[in-house]
Amino acid sequence: MKFSKTRPVKVVMLGAGGTGGHIAPHLYRLLYALDRPARFIVCDGDVVEEKNLVRQNFIPADLGENKAKVLAERYSTVFGMETEYVPGFVETEEQLKELLTPEYFLMRLPGYRVPKQVEELVILIGAVDNNKSRQLCHRVFQQAEELIYIDSGNGEYTGQVVCGVRRAFKTYYPPIGTVYPDVLEDTDKFPTELSCAEASASAPQSMAANITAATAVVDVIYNILALGDSTVRQATFSTRMVNVRPELQEKKRRKAA
Repeated sequence: MKFSKTRPVKVVMLGAGGTGGHIAPHLYRLLYALDRPARFIVCDGDVVEEKNLVRQNFIPADLGENKAKVLAERYSTVFGMETEYVPGFVETEEQLKELLTPEYFLMRLPGYRVPKQVEELVILIGAVDNNKSRQLCHRVFQQAEELIYIDSGNGEYTGQVVCGVRRAFKTYYPPIGTVYPDVLEDTDKFPTELSCAEASASAPQSMAANITAATAVVDVIYNILALGDSTVRQATFSTRMVNVRPELQEKKRRKAA
């Protein structure tokens, strides 16, 4: 699927923990290198704890600070970008839709004598650890006129990244909730609904799995923004086997067969 290499870009990332923390520095660098307006909004209501220092992208000096604030201030400053973050959990459709609403930029485009208003290309990254948040993203994606929704999820050694694409109110690449329907089962809670005991008993993850998931997300976004072309709808990986396996666009798969 082809994507514009000139449109302004807005990326909204839900989750600044195990995977989101490793996505942030590389994505800031990628957006900085683009020759067009680019924004990155990091959202997370959690604070950095001692246990996070083992596998998340934080240091002892960050303890007690909001995760989204730490990442946004650290890397936006380094790359001279505007610092944008939400120091809270996004748990309603209204909140998420407002964050994803595109803005317009006056740009000089080839073939036009005067500047033209160009709408942002919006990318939603789900780097969350609960299906309730994924269900929220799924509902908003299904209602969107245009949206790229990239979801990342992993356990201790394995995981997956799914890229959903919507244009003109039509779904071209299915989102995580369609590819893995069990994600939509109502058996989960938002972070603010968890007790302290439930929050501390989250599924085990490893630093390697978080880094691999983050790398796959950045790879997909690089193809979309820098190359203007992406055929990968999803990828699964295993850090034990040191293996990443992509699933390509159906047309490409049939042609290859």
